Amino acid sequence: MLSGKTIVVTGAASGIGAATAALVAAQGAKVIAVDINQPALRVGEFLRADLADRASIDRLVAALPSGANGLANIAGLPPTRPAEAVVAVNLVGLKYLTVQLVPKLADGASIVNLASLAGLGWADAKPAIDASAALDFDGIAAFCKAHDIVGARSYFFSKEALIVWTMRNRWTWRERGIRMNALSPGPVETPILKDFLDTLGERAEEDMRTMDRPGRPGDVAPVVAFLLSDASAWIRGTNIPVDGGMFSNVLCQRHGY
Repeated sequence: MLSGKTIVVTGAASGIGAATAALVAAQGAKVIAVDINQPALRVGEFLRADLADRASIDRLVAALPSGANGLANIAGLPPTRPAEAVVAVNLVGLKYLTVQLVPKLADGASIVNLASLAGLGWADAKPAIDASAALDFDGIAAFCKAHDIVGARSYFFSKEALIVWTMRNRWTWRERGIRMNALSPGPVETPILKDFLDTLGERAEEDMRTMDRPGRPGDVAPVVAFLLSDASAWIRGTNIPVDGGMFSNVLCQRHGY
């Protein structure tokens, strides 16, 4: 499905990022793995970058080759980390990397953003999401203070804003055939699952009971690979739940079905 393509995968050192890097490599892609940490199992070429730092992202973009066919934005911080850091990596850094890299991407490239079931409330967060449209690294602290983005709210907000950003850019680069989509896992067995349980407590435990089990990286990576492939060429600006049915469950409960 991805034979001959060059795919950039952020967050490739662990969890969903590592599973995605391994899968797309198995499907024939040349992988450029990006993370702040060295992957335990190397897949393809590794480039170190800190997505909370503009200069680090600039160095990464300069080092990446022209003509990549896909960008999987999977790197992210959990809600136990400081709010400013979560917004920096999960939203501001992700957007900055993507926009800076687009000119170097091949025509017809696919961009895939890892959102979350935590972002399902995006429709109710419009004022803060609108205010974040032009947010840069220097303004994160003031933004978080102005919009009460504290604690676990930082994670929820970052994913809400990411889903909206994905949808709003459904046609931004279509003259070059470049498309952007997102997918939203529920709780997944990764190194940061404990962070979610510590933060969300009973809510996350109940979600996992409802789902039968938490997801696994291997449940999510194939959907990322599909969105990176030509098989998804007519999917633009969408957000696909990959959550064992939790999104449907929430919608049915909310609307009385």
